[in-house]
Amino acid sequence: MSRLTIRATVVLLLVIGAGCSLYPIFYMLSTAFQPATVILEYPPRWWPSEPTWIHFEEAWSSQNFGRSLLNSFFVTVVSFLILFLLSSMLAFSYSRFHFTGRKLSWSVLMACLTIPAMTLIIPQFVMIRDMNLYDSYWALLLIYTAGGIPFTTFLLKGFFDSVSREIDESVLMDGGSSGLLFARILLPLSKPAFVPAIIFNVLFIWEEFPWALTVINDPAKRTLPVALANFQGQYTTQWGVVFAGSLLALLPVLVLFLLLQRYFIQGMTEGSVKG
Repeated sequence: MSRLTIRATVVLLLVIGAGCSLYPIFYMLSTAFQPATVILEYPPRWWPSEPTWIHFEEAWSSQNFGRSLLNSFFVTVVSFLILFLLSSMLAFSYSRFHFTGRKLSWSVLMACLTIPAMTLIIPQFVMIRDMNLYDSYWALLLIYTAGGIPFTTFLLKGFFDSVSREIDESVLMDGGSSGLLFARILLPLSKPAFVPAIIFNVLFIWEEFPWALTVINDPAKRTLPVALANFQGQYTTQWGVVFAGSLLALLPVLVLFLLLQRYFIQGMTEGSVKG
């Protein structure tokens, strides 16, 4: 088989894979713009002849969508900031200090990556209930922060390990402290590792559904995934409204990924595979 044939086969497989990945988004986009009277027609229309914005207007005005969007922004931003602060300090400690129980605690932390989140939902609920945090933003912030610490610590420690120790010696010889080394040197140098941490954690928190459904009962505190689930009726579902709301929820994270995509591969290869 010639090299040209192999290359053409690879390109064809990539195009097919991309098409399979993009088709659900195209179908969702097409359905969101179609009038309700033609959504369930057979054969289906690939694109509406008369696109309409009515489904987006209905989605925005239903289920406190705007308030749920703000709730998701608040929970995602605050959770990530707390998570990143704790994980970066933890990663710095494991990367630069040797202390009793370091290997054991690191092994326990990495073992947490193997535990499925759904297996923890009952003990987490009991803990939140006993702390009188049920139906509050703290119930979301605490669990999202704790759930993201193991992976983010692993990611940042790998990048910290890749930074030469000669930099540490230079800072300490000039009278600098470990805090200065962490805040002024390692964190700025570790910007490529920030991007995978941002993307993975923001995506997880933004679209997380089971825990938000379990601990939030007040409609004014619901996050976006719970609000979208309520678009589906008991007997009938307005698919145009559901898909329109899903597109509105997808837009912020899609914009975030497009802005950061060029740094994504760099951050994954330079830090996360080391250490």
